[in-house]
Amino acid sequence: MVPDFFITFTTYFSCAIIIAFDKLRHICSHFTNLQDCFERPICSSPDAWFDVVKRVTDDNNKIQKRTKNVSRCLNLGSYNYLGFAAFDEYCSPRTIECLKKFSASTCSSRVDGGTTIIHTELEEHVAKFVGKPAAIVFGMGYVTNSAVLPVLIGEGGLIISDSLNHSSIVNGARGSGATIRVFQHNKPSHLERVLRENIAEGQPRNHRRWTKIIVVVEGIYSMEGELCKLSEIVAICKKYKAYVYVDEAHSIGAVGKTGKGVCELLGIDTANVDIMMGTFTKAFGSCGGYIAGSKEVIEYLKYTCPAHVYAISISPPAAQQIISAIKVLLGEDGSKRGAQKIARLRENSNFFRSELQKMGFDVLGDYDSPVMPIMLYNIAKLPAFSRECLKQNVAVVVVAFPATPLLLARARICISAAHSKEDLIKALEVISRVGDLLGIKYLSTTQWRLKH
Repeated sequence: MVPDFFITFTTYFSCAIIIAFDKLRHICSHFTNLQDCFERPICSSPDAWFDVVKRVTDDNNKIQKRTKNVSRCLNLGSYNYLGFAAFDEYCSPRTIECLKKFSASTCSSRVDGGTTIIHTELEEHVAKFVGKPAAIVFGMGYVTNSAVLPVLIGEGGLIISDSLNHSSIVNGARGSGATIRVFQHNKPSHLERVLRENIAEGQPRNHRRWTKIIVVVEGIYSMEGELCKLSEIVAICKKYKAYVYVDEAHSIGAVGKTGKGVCELLGIDTANVDIMMGTFTKAFGSCGGYIAGSKEVIEYLKYTCPAHVYAISISPPAAQQIISAIKVLLGEDGSKRGAQKIARLRENSNFFRSELQKMGFDVLGDYDSPVMPIMLYNIAKLPAFSRECLKQNVAVVVVAFPATPLLLARARICISAAHSKEDLIKALEVISRVGDLLGIKYLSTTQWRLKH
């Protein structure tokens, strides 16, 4: 057993080293100007390639000043899964016409003067697309979770949330006043244990029965690239009479034969999912979010959700963009482009993931997911990875604490149907070279066995 004084000594010694190196870095920064690796501005649409504005600093990165110089970079950071964020032959002309007719904003909430025929049509299309009786749309994806959850459940209720759920879910759950319990990430067996224990114990203090239990999960986890084990979770929730709330921000439009999300991909009847949430900021190339469910639930939200009652409605041109994108996916534009986009995204994602793994990178997530985190672990390697890629005209997103645990820093790659095979090969070559440079390529299991 390690003595307590030894643990205390090593802890303080580690802190002293960190402080010393921080002071040394601060002194050295007066002699060098480091290029930034966060919040880089772009000046074009977020297509497969986009223009990244170069910035300079003369005060050691306290202020980044934009220049007139731009770099044409391969885009591996945007959520433009189906390529709708750039000009589209079907969507863009209709969006422009909508802008001319309805202007850029309704300047009002939905309950006042902010509901147009475009909003009503959008909600009908969304409900039909996801396979639920009704839907309601909001102007912001983040608010869809954070504002809806407190309306669906309150004090006396129980929210059971996946440990890696998005911060919008976390904040929505906290704001609800309900009791919150967390289950281990994507582990249905632990979810069942948490459900059973909390149903047996009841509410804190009085031990009364819970007024309502909601289990909240994501279709594709945005920082892990993993598909939710929805079949097992739905079965457990049925067994214990809990409601199922699925956030499909990264899965709707991106997975499934016709892009209808994890339910279609995993063969789950949407009637078994009580609340289906999603955003339009990824696959549809627009903004906002939606909730789809029973007509009674949607009608209730229209009268009680502050994001509907008080917030400004989604921009009409943005709504038209979503409607047009859905029509393309369903083939209602008279072409097969929608099916081709979905198939290309799946092929691109699986090819890229497979090649990264062959190179020896530690890649999280599942096949068919367009989100693939490359594990860097050491937080000090994040800026180096980002800058080295940018030098070779590849733009990537790097993620660290608090978005991920302190020791699990990563680069998050987002693949698009707009990427060509040549684009992906270039990206793989650049990432491979940077991986060699930084020593973040690891031996595969086969190589390890051969070596040992």
